[in-house]
Amino acid sequence: MEIHLKNLTIGAFANAAGVNVETIRFYQRKGLLLEPDRPYGSIRRYGGSDVARVKFVKSAQRLGFSLDEIGELLKLEDGAHCSEASEIAALRLVDVRARLTDLARMEAALSKLVDECCARHGQVSCPLIEALHGD
Repeated sequence: MEIHLKNLTIGAFANAAGVNVETIRFYQRKGLLLEPDRPYGSIRRYGGSDVARVKFVKSAQRLGFSLDEIGELLKLEDGAHCSEASEIAALRLVDVRARLTDLARMEAALSKLVDECCARHGQVSCPLIEALHGD
């Protein structure tokens, strides 16, 4: 979906994309966003396609893709490489599922410790603090 904006300064571009100016510069250094030419004696200008690209990067980050993976996805964005994009997403999905398993274990352990803390009124020793000190 093309955003119909043109002739934006970097500040207006960042605002339209919902990021700050340093994010734009960082994406340029990482090769995720091209730095437009600077007309002689003037400032760089950005357009709707630049805004759309930054929004793509931010959406991919929210799904857990690394900047390197996002760079690969951007190279495939013409739609003709769906199987390659799917492979990148499948690897991300494996990672997300592993994190969910880890988070479930963490939730169970913390829940148990909180329950133990609540059950021990008036004792000096705290099960949570003891558990964090390790055995």
